[in-house]
Amino acid sequence: MKKNKISKNWIRKQHRDIYVRSSKIHGYRSRSAFKLIEIDKKFRLFLNKKTLLDLGSSPGGWTQIATKKIINGKILSVDLKKMDPIANSKFILGNFLVQEVKNEILDYFDQKIDIVISDMAPNTTGNKNLDSLVAGELCLEAMNFSKNIIKKNGFFVSKIFMGSNFNEILNIAKGLFKNVSIFKPKSSRKESKENYIICKNLK
Repeated sequence: MKKNKISKNWIRKQHRDIYVRSSKIHGYRSRSAFKLIEIDKKFRLFLNKKTLLDLGSSPGGWTQIATKKIINGKILSVDLKKMDPIANSKFILGNFLVQEVKNEILDYFDQKIDIVISDMAPNTTGNKNLDSLVAGELCLEAMNFSKNIIKKNGFFVSKIFMGSNFNEILNIAKGLFKNVSIFKPKSSRKESKENYIICKNLK
């Protein structure tokens, strides 16, 4: 009974959510597309950029925005879940944490790239502390991979939660990048601990 009540509340929230409605109007696959639009507007993420890796890409909202911003470039999306094709991008179905998938990514680009974006998140357990801890580990994995693949003036953008390893991640980022910011888009739900870490210019 309690589960049904929660489900109904979630459905009502979805119907009231302006970003859910707007994503349908614009043909975006997810409301998260607006988060990337906000990040780009504030940090000029796509300015003069031609190559991008999208981690945790399914269902494809962020990849859709990237293909609108990067013309005649190279965009690669990776996720454990299937994603319907998006023109002017390539998709790898696989676990980013597995070395074989990382090798596929490196082989595809065969050069340093401009941007790595990560909206990876774990399957939720209901334990918020545990979920934020695991999400933080995913962020660190993506960051450690990015430091070896992005250009000196490249961007690394990742979802991050205000949890027990938040300060650790922030300190590691500041050790790797000259410019590090924490940003919560307006399109991110107010009740969510979700933020995004925006890193630019490798040291």
